[in-house]
Amino acid sequence: MSPSALSALLAVAVASIVLAQPDPADPTPLVDKHYAYPSGIPYQVDYNTAALRGPQVGYNICNSTTENQDSMCQTSFLNHIDDFCLWAPSQPNSTIGDTEGQEVAWCTKPGHGTRLIPAGALQGVQLIKTPNYIQIAGYIDQTQINIAAGDYGGELDPHGADLRGNPLGGLMYSNAFPSNGGNNDTYQQVIDWTNFMGGNGFCFKICDPAGQNQQALCQNIYDRLGCAYNAPNNAKNGTFEVCDGDDMTPPGVYTSNGQTMTYFQPPESLGPITTVPYTPVVPASSNCVTYQSAAIYSGQPVPTGVAAGTGSGTLASGTRTASAGAPASTSNDASAVGVSSVVGVVGVLFAMAFLS
Repeated sequence: MSPSALSALLAVAVASIVLAQPDPADPTPLVDKHYAYPSGIPYQVDYNTAALRGPQVGYNICNSTTENQDSMCQTSFLNHIDDFCLWAPSQPNSTIGDTEGQEVAWCTKPGHGTRLIPAGALQGVQLIKTPNYIQIAGYIDQTQINIAAGDYGGELDPHGADLRGNPLGGLMYSNAFPSNGGNNDTYQQVIDWTNFMGGNGFCFKICDPAGQNQQALCQNIYDRLGCAYNAPNNAKNGTFEVCDGDDMTPPGVYTSNGQTMTYFQPPESLGPITTVPYTPVVPASSNCVTYQSAAIYSGQPVPTGVAAGTGSGTLASGTRTASAGAPASTSNDASAVGVSSVVGVVGVLFAMAFLS
């Protein structure tokens, strides 16, 4: 790694530390709470009633006795295209902004003690395996997992302003990393991850605990920039696929005139973000395998009957249009995604609406 690139990554890491401060009543950050699965997990990771945001609303010991559509399980998984969870509200018609600290796990298959994503809610999913992270992105009828129609959502992550995470006490595990040695019966705790929900779309990236650049690749300080900048992807509505891929350039890091630069999003107090100095790039992917949704999702409950939300085009970011014109091929060279570097002010505002 070049000295300038290393400096850029260090700048991002320092910024993430400065922006967050521990709650004096619960000073241990969520990322420093490590538990072996399943034997080491406590009933609640965050139980401190004196903390400013109170204790977590759910629990972390989840099994067949907690597996139902009212489950308050806050232990989540990302293993494969047919076996992953998303963070979403426990109550219908909720917004991510109002409930970020209380989200619960909604999973694609039974066996994790959680709620199940209803049949047909997932409308297109792409899972990418890279040397250092696993990323899943796609389209979803978000009303089926209690996100209000029209909510453009926001980010869930293991940090938050008080370092207690959003959701509070939310744990993440996976059996799919190369460092797991192919043992599907053994789960590793994921320390660094990011999940954007809203706008009838989602993206979720988990970094390999044994990999490189975990904190940079799964950065959580660009919560106003959505999937396009944090998890560039070529997910398409109606397509379900798994691909190998290259690592993305860490969020915020870009090259201009041969120099490695670092962009930091401005504080919300300065108003909407109207321009970003670089265009995110979808890393090259290969070895893509396509699946039929009926073949990979089974055992899910019947939808509630709420009219299904729809997406169109390619999931480039959490935009109001959800179709910013990224490439449609399933094996691609590195290519520009979604929000163009020359997009007008209105286009950028739409892209940021996902995070407002």
